[in-house]
Amino acid sequence: MRRPKRLRSLWLLAALGVLTLLMLASITIGSREVGWDDILAALGGATAGFDRAAVATRIPRTLLAVVAGAALGMSGAVMQGVTRNPLADPGILGVNVGAALAVVSGMAYFGLSSATSMIWVAIVGAGATALFVYTIGSLGRGGSTPLKLALAGAATSAALASFVTAVVLPRNDIAGSVRSWQIGGVGGATMENIRVVAPFLIVGFVLSFLSARALNALALGDDLAAGLGERVAVARGAAAIGAVVLCGAVTAVAGPIGFVGLVVPHACRLLVGVDHRWLLPFSAVLGAALLTGADVIGRIIARPAEIDVGILTALIGAPVFIYIVRRRKVREL
Repeated sequence: MRRPKRLRSLWLLAALGVLTLLMLASITIGSREVGWDDILAALGGATAGFDRAAVATRIPRTLLAVVAGAALGMSGAVMQGVTRNPLADPGILGVNVGAALAVVSGMAYFGLSSATSMIWVAIVGAGATALFVYTIGSLGRGGSTPLKLALAGAATSAALASFVTAVVLPRNDIAGSVRSWQIGGVGGATMENIRVVAPFLIVGFVLSFLSARALNALALGDDLAAGLGERVAVARGAAAIGAVVLCGAVTAVAGPIGFVGLVVPHACRLLVGVDHRWLLPFSAVLGAALLTGADVIGRIIARPAEIDVGILTALIGAPVFIYIVRRRKVREL
């Protein structure tokens, strides 16, 4: 799975080019077509007129799709590296649902309304769920095998989803907003939400990038990684915190979007290999492209309405999940 550095660089540049085109398409395409004059004027701050107002609305939506996709793609790559599990994904391991339950409980019982408080609560919920699933999946003979982790995550996700429903049903005051948020989407993005979530995402990205070399060592096995001088527990914990922060912060502002963290790292390994120093940034770029592209497609196929990205990523990710299970027979990475 090694790749020449020049080939990796070319793939990365190509992915950045595709992402740029998708961002332009996201700003241009919608229920109302706009021209370049309107786009340039809206980028300059002008909002007079329907076309410019439409562009001004699409800009934060596009930015949220980019940062959310990048965070989910990198989070999935880190989780797969930490657990050495090809099926690891914030959605499959139940981390997204844990963050969603924490946010919904905070809204219903503690009156949470600010974006910052929801992000903190989501991160705590995501972290607690990740720790619980890993603990359950590590019990018994053989430790944390990929199949046991996947089963523990699926069972936990189903249970937490039931708890979310139980919390929401008697609360008609929050039911409508929670149901639309649970699907996962970027349609309600605002620049204020992006400014609030940006510091959390920066911390998550930095922690994940700094863990790249340690993840390469962990891929060789705990004993060999320790023999190479790596503090296994510290390295695994730091990388996991970065992934949880990314996943929790995105879930708080965009809802529990699934399968991006599963599909993207596997595609990236085919293009740039298994070196996490390349895999992590490439997963971020490709994740941003996938989520932005899904948002554009959702606006095209249901015009003048739209389909939330959470539905489209599930349609893309479910077949890939089945393929990985059948092809790899759920072996460790």
